[in-house]
Amino acid sequence: MKTSNPVLARLGQAAERERSAGYAPAGPYGQPGIPQQYPSQAGYPAAPPTVAPMTVDDVVVKTVALLGILGITAAAAWVLVPDALVSTAWIGALAVTLVLGLIISFSRMANPALVIAYAVVEGVLVGMISKAFESAYDGIVLQAAVASFGIFFVMTMLYKAKFIRATPVFVKGMTAVITGLFAVMLINLVLALFGINTGLRDGSPLAIGFSLVCIVVASLSFVLSFKEIEDGVRMGLPQRYSWVAAFGILVSLVWLYIEILRLLSYFQGDD
Repeated sequence: MKTSNPVLARLGQAAERERSAGYAPAGPYGQPGIPQQYPSQAGYPAAPPTVAPMTVDDVVVKTVALLGILGITAAAAWVLVPDALVSTAWIGALAVTLVLGLIISFSRMANPALVIAYAVVEGVLVGMISKAFESAYDGIVLQAAVASFGIFFVMTMLYKAKFIRATPVFVKGMTAVITGLFAVMLINLVLALFGINTGLRDGSPLAIGFSLVCIVVASLSFVLSFKEIEDGVRMGLPQRYSWVAAFGILVSLVWLYIEILRLLSYFQGDD
């Protein structure tokens, strides 16, 4: 099964090497493959390989686990970090998540420890941002959380019903748009640290439009994650890569949540 995703292509090559060492790819519905038999050595039967292929259920379990870790860490940070240190904490957490996110995204190997560490630090970031917004706009955190999970489930149903498909053109276009938005947000953040206002985050019509674009793109990014999960299962990637797939969903959910927080704050600020 070929894929247009270069990362998955590399991972598929690694999976092929593992299969040649003795483990079968997943079946058509994600069920584990049957290990191949190996000749015995010195009269003793050789133990079959223990590497199992990734399944959709693996991704679901890992995603729930990461969300649980993020939620617990966010709640702890909200309670334990003093108000005077909120800004410092979220800036530090943002820097660490950027570094860990890039390492996980461009690494050729799945590292569950790194993904879990990312969820922990991301939890601190979400907790600090949520605390700041909630202190200014009562009830906004719950509204944003409900909206985020609602959009996620809607996108899941649309993808499952095949109303939205990740065609090669869609994947390339989304990758370009996400990269561009990430660059714009990073530049805007750096400029903001030096007191320069670009108008993208000040509640103006431009800021509202930018947040709406980010919300749409973050919502559509779930389609990329679902496609990667499908391809990973069909290519028989090892089970540990379910952590990487869960990481992708987590990143999109947090991005969507923060953008909805911002958008809601713009409208509440006008009241």
